[in-house]
Amino acid sequence: MASAKILEEKQNIVDEIVDKLDSSKSILVFSYQGSTVEKISELRKQLKQDDSEVKIYKNRLLKRALSNKNIDIDSYLKGPNAVVFGKEILEPIKILTKFAKENENVKILTGIIDGEVATLDVIKEYASIPSMEGLLTMLAGGMIEHVKNLSIGLNLYAEKLGENK
Repeated sequence: MASAKILEEKQNIVDEIVDKLDSSKSILVFSYQGSTVEKISELRKQLKQDDSEVKIYKNRLLKRALSNKNIDIDSYLKGPNAVVFGKEILEPIKILTKFAKENENVKILTGIIDGEVATLDVIKEYASIPSMEGLLTMLAGGMIEHVKNLSIGLNLYAEKLGENK
């Protein structure tokens, strides 16, 4: 039987995971088997710039923390896995998806977005959404098009009025 000290350490880890689950808007579980330490360190650096982090926990402890939150992704927690905890929804998904495309040993398994379990298809949809800057550029371009068309129309109308005099 495990000693009280070991049980306390495990409970502290479970509490840490629960805290991270509570403070994260997006959580992604991915397998990294076959990846090098350098590649995972590179991923950590990319995610850290976005105020996100990669953690590796024992599956038993992760399952226990998830069961405390009534989240069931046990079928994905087999073998060595890592978890991305993101303060934002889109950026961690975009970073990990891009990283997984560049590294064949990294495979996204599932995710939890705003407290709901997300399938791989949903994660891919989120990854395809343009960045905030891209969306703002698209919005500005659309608005400029309408202003341009209005100015052309007003100019043609003014020319027509000038011809009638």
